[in-house]
Amino acid sequence: MIETSRNNDGSRLLIHATIITVNKDRKIILDGALLLRSNRIAAIDKTNILILDVDDSTKIIDCTNKIIIPGLVNTHAHLAQSLLRGLAEDLPLHNWLCDAIWPLEANFAEEDGYTASVLTIAEMLKTGTTCFLEAMMTHRSGLDNVVRAVEETGIRACLGKLIKSVETNPDLNMKDARDRDVESMSIESALQAHRNHHGSCGDRLHMWFSAGTPRGSPMAAHAAIGEAARAHDIGLTMHCAEAPKDLSIYRDSYDCSPFQFCRATQLTGPKSVFAHCVHPDPAAGDFDILRDTKSTVSHNPTSNLKLGSGIAPIPDMLAAGVNVALGTDGAPCNNTYDMFRDMHLASILHGGLCRQAGLITAYQVLEMATINGARALGLEEQIGSLEVGKKADIVVVAPNGVSSAPWDPEQVLEGGMDPVSTLVHGSSTDVECVMVDGNILVSQGKLTNIKEEGLVKQANMAIKGIRERSGIKARKHMELKYM
Repeated sequence: MIETSRNNDGSRLLIHATIITVNKDRKIILDGALLLRSNRIAAIDKTNILILDVDDSTKIIDCTNKIIIPGLVNTHAHLAQSLLRGLAEDLPLHNWLCDAIWPLEANFAEEDGYTASVLTIAEMLKTGTTCFLEAMMTHRSGLDNVVRAVEETGIRACLGKLIKSVETNPDLNMKDARDRDVESMSIESALQAHRNHHGSCGDRLHMWFSAGTPRGSPMAAHAAIGEAARAHDIGLTMHCAEAPKDLSIYRDSYDCSPFQFCRATQLTGPKSVFAHCVHPDPAAGDFDILRDTKSTVSHNPTSNLKLGSGIAPIPDMLAAGVNVALGTDGAPCNNTYDMFRDMHLASILHGGLCRQAGLITAYQVLEMATINGARALGLEEQIGSLEVGKKADIVVVAPNGVSSAPWDPEQVLEGGMDPVSTLVHGSSTDVECVMVDGNILVSQGKLTNIKEEGLVKQANMAIKGIRERSGIKARKHMELKYM
């Protein structure tokens, strides 16, 4: 299923490209060139400048009419859930979890977690994602399965190992089938995973904590997670204030706002990523807490809409100075791991809601999907923008089809189509080449080291077993007649 070849030997010069650097100056280089040596960016400038210093050992790659961007950073993804695509349609969050997702996840066996992880990573790579944060790695996925998938596929990953306790609030009626493995989801097990795997795969793999969502569990349990994360300088992620009911749960169970809770339990911080945040309490100072602690919000617009959770107040967060990144969530609540779809949606959703066109610009959304995500993961000095010395995590996009016309880089300065809008409102099918650490993982739109046909067959076999063990079946549209 996977071939583990690597291909970053020697120097390569990508020429005649439109380069969106996403650097602090927001520089876009027309007819630009990018020099790569080993796994780093060695130079970036106009083509006519860098071409002068090329020696015979440098491979020259013509990128005429193509756009080069930093690799996309998905700050909220569930690797296991690619196998669960289409199995929990038309359900609100709490029912979606209790009646479908958790029972399915509790019945992974053997290498199901490996198959799901490779399937998710394959889709992310083909759609331009070079780094991701696994939001809640469950016990049945198998830590070794997930680590193996990251190692073999070549992607960059932060893996949040789930830490949770059994929920103690019977009024919520939220039975979690995964609680049969709760002893394996302890702080110590997460610390051991960090000792074993953090910094592995040539430092492409970092281990994080994933705190279970507070829905009646003891506040002290979350404080212990926060204390351990800060003591060991470990990144932490948590779903927060996602569903409409969640805000009242914080009030009724803990007598505070969502982010008053997070601050009190030491869950906030520069390497803390809070997913969704659809129902915060700004009147209680939630935005101020996020900004002052340098915490990050991972915006998941498609998931929030599909589950009927609502729309996160992202414009207000940005105005308050909160670092906002972007995530896809999992396949059952998004149907894809395609960051291009979520970039497009995030850039138009809030303008429609607030009746103000351009409220969030395409460039702001691109920053969410790149440098803001890198900052969230503590990797801002290494990835997230195209700058000399940073790692060669790069995506080459070729918007040359009819759906992109009349894109023409030679007309940009004359008032032609803007490259950022072309990119953000374009299609992931235009992704031509993807590199991580200078290794080419996608070439001509195809995966270089993952055999897709075999992977799809293995995924089909795996989900059949999971469905049989869990008893969960896909919901059918009652008005349709299946024959």
